[in-house]
Amino acid sequence: MISPEEASLAEHISMADDITAEADSGGHTDNRPAISLLPTMIALRNNFTNKYNYSKPIGVGLGGGIATPESAAAAFALGASYVLTGSINQSCTEAGTSETVRQMLAQAKQADVVMAPSGDMFELGVKVQVLKRGTMFPMRASKLYDIFTKHDNFENIPDDQKEFVEKKLLRCSFEKEWEQTKKFFAGIDPKQIDIGEKHPKHKMALIFRSYLGRASTWANTGDPSRTIDYQIWCGPSMGAFNEWVKGSFLEDYKNRKIVTVALNLLYGASITTRAGWLRTQAIELPANAASFTPIKDQKIWEFIGK
Repeated sequence: MISPEEASLAEHISMADDITAEADSGGHTDNRPAISLLPTMIALRNNFTNKYNYSKPIGVGLGGGIATPESAAAAFALGASYVLTGSINQSCTEAGTSETVRQMLAQAKQADVVMAPSGDMFELGVKVQVLKRGTMFPMRASKLYDIFTKHDNFENIPDDQKEFVEKKLLRCSFEKEWEQTKKFFAGIDPKQIDIGEKHPKHKMALIFRSYLGRASTWANTGDPSRTIDYQIWCGPSMGAFNEWVKGSFLEDYKNRKIVTVALNLLYGASITTRAGWLRTQAIELPANAASFTPIKDQKIWEFIGK
């Protein structure tokens, strides 16, 4: 379908212009430390660039754990082409989530996160990193996975566990939830219904996944009757950010805007980087020389302009 000339040109064009290395983050993550992951990805980029003689440089960015000027500066010092923020964006006013969730995130500390079963790959045992402070979702999701792995049929589950699932999580009978689940899959993947009718374990998985999936919706809509079941993807960077902005105007989650946060991170990273350059030249600096406290929009633009 392509000409010989096009084929010869394609040999030197990479499949991606930029690649993002995702370190320990919210949601799906391998919990890899950025300080180990990014250099590995950059080395991989370099090897393939040399091997295939790519004419256009491939950028390698870093996401996961970027929440303070120091972490952003560290990423650039390691060779990142760009940085991405994720968890901290959810506490900003533009986030497509509820005010209750943004308030919960603004109170989180670095240790207030935990791994929990994933809804989209539940049967495989895949996990996502979520907020554990103020919600029982991680514990309840783990309980569902434990039940799923130990039993092939919901009918074989001990009565106390059946009651827990139906009354606490589904808030209806198992069969009633199955009817709701069938309505959902009828529109997107009818084959799942047929498989579920023939295989009780698959049926159980689909119903358990319905709870896991809706837990995110309850969080996004701010359903007050389901606060305890909120699934909020979140990494430890959220706690680091909250610690950094403590005492500043960004401590109040209502003041957090995506651009304001980004500019403060980048400007703070430049200050941290400059202080590092001076230290490498054996220049003694005050202990707080590299520290940067967030400043409001007008001021940050003035500083950038200078």
